[in-house]
Amino acid sequence: MGRRFRLIFATSQLLMLLDLCRGSTIGICYGRNADDLPTADKVAQLVQLHNIKYLRIYDSNIQVLKAFANTGVELIIGIPNSDLLPFSQFQSNADTWLKNSILPYYPTTKITYITVGAEATESSSNVTALVVPAMQNIFTALRKVGLHKRIKVSTTHSLGVLSRSFPPSAGAFSSNYASFLKPLLIFLAENQSPFMINIYPYYAYRDSPNNVSLDYALFESSSEVIDPNTGLLYTSMFDAQIDALYFALMALNFRTIKIMVTETGWPSKGSAKETAATPDNAQIYNTNLIRHVINNTGTPAKPGEELDVYIFSLFNENRKPGLDSERNWGLFYPDETSVYNLDFTGRGSVDVITGANITSSNGTTWCIASSNASDMDLKNALDWACGPGNVDCSAIQPSQPCYEPDTLVSHASFAFNSYYQQNSATDVACSFGGAGLKVDKNPSYDKCIYMTAGSNKTATSNATAISSHSSSQAGEVHILALSYTIMPFFLLFILITGNV
Repeated sequence: MGRRFRLIFATSQLLMLLDLCRGSTIGICYGRNADDLPTADKVAQLVQLHNIKYLRIYDSNIQVLKAFANTGVELIIGIPNSDLLPFSQFQSNADTWLKNSILPYYPTTKITYITVGAEATESSSNVTALVVPAMQNIFTALRKVGLHKRIKVSTTHSLGVLSRSFPPSAGAFSSNYASFLKPLLIFLAENQSPFMINIYPYYAYRDSPNNVSLDYALFESSSEVIDPNTGLLYTSMFDAQIDALYFALMALNFRTIKIMVTETGWPSKGSAKETAATPDNAQIYNTNLIRHVINNTGTPAKPGEELDVYIFSLFNENRKPGLDSERNWGLFYPDETSVYNLDFTGRGSVDVITGANITSSNGTTWCIASSNASDMDLKNALDWACGPGNVDCSAIQPSQPCYEPDTLVSHASFAFNSYYQQNSATDVACSFGGAGLKVDKNPSYDKCIYMTAGSNKTATSNATAISSHSSSQAGEVHILALSYTIMPFFLLFILITGNV
């Protein structure tokens, strides 16, 4: 009994340590205001394929909660503004919702935050007075079942809660929302919940292009904006807006509240007057954002400060009203193909390894499966490549030239390379959520021929099947590379062996 207790204690200590040391994280918002999206089960497969570990949804949809069971993906779930009235009026409503909508799926489905209302200050109906009472009732319901420390309660805001955001050191909350914000901030501080903000430099540029440079909005500025009060230098609007919030919180003596960005991003298409809404700009913004976040850069006022950020959004949503940009924030089309290439590792390249049979002398590269990838990651990636990825996987079927050796790594390597070559042999097309690796030595063997860029053939029973007249199949890359820092599981061994 004592050994078992010490093992459990060591494991819990490790999990606490990992949580404290995990660093900044990138998540994705999964909006569903569309009539052409994949089923929740297919979305869960797509999310796992790309190693997305953090996801925000805007309600407590049962199909979504079921689909993400046993995936390890951490969910932020939402209570919409339309439900605030019953939750704020009666504790029993919050208790019943928790019992029926959360507890049947938790902890198999990992839920880490509940957002009570969304951008209440922007709502056409006056719901701000309902937010904090509803939050308190949800918190009480969680406390009754012992989950109030595992699932944090907060609400999301637009930058409109600030009356001033420039210079950042002059950041201040609007006095119009004082009666709403004061009890809210007290609640967040007492329960160690984050202040959740939706930040969109895109809108600042679109609405005021004469005052905001595109480079500044895209993290690309070569010049610096100086805060005259602090002397701090800013090269991106994102950082300036985050620091304006920090200073606004500090002005009210709420120095311990952390900030979480629950939405940010850039649209890939817009109306005629939205000239900055392009795939290139969307790719630039999100690439620079990811690199900025996962490097734990922090902001000028808070260097090295951890900041969790959620990119909006997973899919284009065709039912959203407004200008064209409103329907084009997605990283994926509804058919699960990428809108544009995006490297979620923040490194900008894929490591090249050696170890195959034939060295290329003309710069040709191939893509194979990493032997360090887990079986689950390889299986998910293989299933995707042979399905939505449109790879011809007949060569790895029984009795075909690439079936032997009958291993997951071998079969995945063949499928990964076929996808890689069909999609212009770009680095991101070999990512597979970190499970793919580029090599400069031909992995072909016996009669199993790995295709190269420009070839429309896969393996056949004849080693000369890839001919010189093969047509090019360059196409849009459909892989979104998602990779997070490897968790130090070796610490578990140290803790167990050192304490047991």
